[in-house]
Amino acid sequence: MKIAVLSDIHGNFQALESVMKDIEENKCERVLCLGDLAMAGPQPRMVIDFVKKQTNWDVIQGNTDKMIAEFSKEILENTKKNFPVLANALMDDILYIEDVRKEYLKNLPPHKELEIEGVKILMVHGSPRRNNEDILPDMPLKTIEEILTGVDADLIFCGHTHIPCGYQTNKKQTVVNVGSVGRPMTKDPKACYVIADIQDGGFSIEHRFIDYDRQMAAEIMRMRKFEGAEKLAQMILEPKERHL
Repeated sequence: MKIAVLSDIHGNFQALESVMKDIEENKCERVLCLGDLAMAGPQPRMVIDFVKKQTNWDVIQGNTDKMIAEFSKEILENTKKNFPVLANALMDDILYIEDVRKEYLKNLPPHKELEIEGVKILMVHGSPRRNNEDILPDMPLKTIEEILTGVDADLIFCGHTHIPCGYQTNKKQTVVNVGSVGRPMTKDPKACYVIADIQDGGFSIEHRFIDYDRQMAAEIMRMRKFEGAEKLAQMILEPKERHL
């Protein structure tokens, strides 16, 4: 069975449309979505509505989904201290996204276990320990194995960093960071997701890099008009840093 695994759409409907076309062309039968559907993106409501109506998707909650769903003054102030542009985006999203959509984000599970073709899979956003823990390229394997303490899955899918990578531990567990659909942090800013081909207890993994109309996405982002929207638009065109 071919499955598509994607994460960190961040309201970028143009990127999502192009990724979905590639998923359909590759005849994937199922989609796993690792969260961060909306925050700091051009069209968060459209993305939430699209994901909500899918019947063959398994979806979990990302850290920014949780921030929107459980918004508080404390969350806003903590974000302002470290990431002022994202704090402005969060405040605008709170006003822009209606309660029914916030409720959908609130009810998403933080992680999910499933089994496909004899392979035990764990879906997380950041790591099995925290939804905002980074799994990045070139980390010591010992660190990855510590992060996986107590996890018995064969295949662990994560996102959050917007940077694709992968590891295989000494216990033969495979960790795959699937990158980001909506705000990739790679030199070539194409939308990124994974196709996993799972058969008879084994699997192969392919990161897919998909071009899309970044100019349109950036222009829609600018139209949000909150302070910092222009910087987020530029990140779509030319990513330079993960946080603003």
